[in-house]
Amino acid sequence: MRTKIFYLVLIFVGSMAFTAFNVPQDQKIGGPWDIPAKYISMKNPNKAGDADAEKLGKTLYAKHCRSCHGNAGLGDGPKAKNLETFPGDFSSAKFQAYKDGELYFMSYIGRDEMPNFEKNIPDEESRWAIVSYMRSLKK
Repeated sequence: MRTKIFYLVLIFVGSMAFTAFNVPQDQKIGGPWDIPAKYISMKNPNKAGDADAEKLGKTLYAKHCRSCHGNAGLGDGPKAKNLETFPGDFSSAKFQAYKDGELYFMSYIGRDEMPNFEKNIPDEESRWAIVSYMRSLKK
C-alpha cells in the first residue's frame, strides 16, 4: 500500500513540475547551453526600452520566431507541439537572466531543434532588435 501511495505522489509531483514551467508533458526541457565566451561578452547596441528597436524586433519575431515560441514568447506557438523539446518561456525570470550576448547566440546559432538563423537574418541590426524585443516579454 505504501508503495502505491509513493508512486501516486511521485506521479503527481512530477506532473506539477511540468505544469509549473508550462511545459507540455510530452516535451522535455533542454539542457544547459554551451555558449562561447565571445558571445557572453557581446553587448546589445540598443538601449533597454528602445521603442524603435523593439518595434523592428517584434516584426522580425513574428516572421521568424512566433511559429514555435508563440505570440508572447511562452513556447506555445503552433509548431511547438511538434517539437521534442519545449522551446522555452521568454517571459520567465530564468530566460530574462541570460546576458544579451547569450540570447544572441541561442537565437541565431541555435542547437538541436533550434535552427541556425545566420542566413535568414544576416544583419546585426535585425538580430539585436529581436533580442531587444525578447527582453520586452517579461512577466
